[in-house]
Amino acid sequence: MSSQPAQAVPPGTYAYVVNSSDDTVSVIDTSTDTVTDTIPVGNFPMRAAASPDGTRVYVVNSLDNTVSVIDIATDTVVATVAVGSNPQGVAVSPDSAFAYVTNRSDDTVSVIDTSTDTVTDTITAGNDALGAAVSPNGTRLYVANADDNTVSVIDTSTNTVTDTIPVGNDPQEVAVTPDNAFAYVTNRNDDTVSVIDTSTDTVTDTIPVGNGPLGAAASPDGTHVYAANFSSDSVSVIDTASNTVTDTVAVGQASWDVAVTPDSAFAYVTDRDSAAVSVIDTSTNTVTDTVTVGNGPRGVAIATVPRPTAPALKLVKLTPGGKFRQGGQGWYTLTVTNTGDAPTDGTVAVTDTLPVSLTPVSLTGSGWTCTLTPLSCSRNDVLDPGASYPPLTLTVNIARNAPEQITNIATVTGGGTTSTSTATATTTVHEQEKPKPPHDGDDCHDRSGTCGNT
Repeated sequence: MSSQPAQAVPPGTYAYVVNSSDDTVSVIDTSTDTVTDTIPVGNFPMRAAASPDGTRVYVVNSLDNTVSVIDIATDTVVATVAVGSNPQGVAVSPDSAFAYVTNRSDDTVSVIDTSTDTVTDTITAGNDALGAAVSPNGTRLYVANADDNTVSVIDTSTNTVTDTIPVGNDPQEVAVTPDNAFAYVTNRNDDTVSVIDTSTDTVTDTIPVGNGPLGAAASPDGTHVYAANFSSDSVSVIDTASNTVTDTVAVGQASWDVAVTPDSAFAYVTDRDSAAVSVIDTSTNTVTDTVTVGNGPRGVAIATVPRPTAPALKLVKLTPGGKFRQGGQGWYTLTVTNTGDAPTDGTVAVTDTLPVSLTPVSLTGSGWTCTLTPLSCSRNDVLDPGASYPPLTLTVNIARNAPEQITNIATVTGGGTTSTSTATATTTVHEQEKPKPPHDGDDCHDRSGTCGNT
């Protein structure tokens, strides 16, 4: 059977759920909480991370030492990258240029250049490197080392470890707040979360949570951190202002990882032993949906397929004032506006089709190149969204026998648009002014017309 071509994924926000026992990734449309696709990946996948530019999801496959690269636009694997031994965690830089993969069995981090899908560097981390997170400003990578009870701080400009921070027992995951100020580390064996002040690389607080915390995620609005408690089937909701647990949400069995939607409205929690994902409404901290996925779901990542941006040109044609009169002159203004959400690209052309009763005299506008035959103007400078080009002024002669109503049609095309904008101006034409009768200077008002003359 021939393979089917990849289909474009509609714009929206999706949760990519790693099913370790199935070697697949389930794709959940967060607008409907339904699985829209299932993607085969490598052997025993563990975690996933989405590129901030909305183009790729990176899935670490622990038993074949690879990373599957998923094209978000088509939900297909477009590359497989060999990394270190027993890869466990993955994080992508804010500029989407690099993916960092923790390799548990050789205590390293593989650095993948995402433009070539090749490993360009290998960094020695701590013992039993697991979870990883890149600071939102892109300057630091934090790696949780489970057997060392430490977090390695890596300078991403040099790919070197600049600090090692003692944390709790058996650290698993790291979540960094959007302001880069704090890193939250889940400690599985002492049921806590360590809070690291990133300005000093020191632990400034330790928060008791549920049993066996694994996954962690900071809300994009920075107000909360969510910790998935594997052994107590729950999620601890941490208020980052006070570093206290303000709620505990019961979810499915063996809650493993958590990810938050870009609007901070929902948290998606993988329930490994339930083969499901619990959807938490963060405004009420209640589970509003449970989505069945593959077997053994572990990692989860949120990705957004952006709506395609494109310029859109609108042409407005007006008669700015004065009467159109048979045998006289009139004028129009034509204004091109970009009503789309992307700048124009290429030549923009305005073409005017005059009715037979109008003859062009001039067509001018700042920055435009215009001709009278054909009656058109063009330019190729960029027009930003919401902006307008300088208006065109079209002057016409009006025929002596022009009808009472005339309709003039103009169009604008090009600039990277795929459609034509048409502007129509219907104008009333007034009759020629009739000449006044000659005045002969006779002031006679006698009804006989003789004015008394005989």
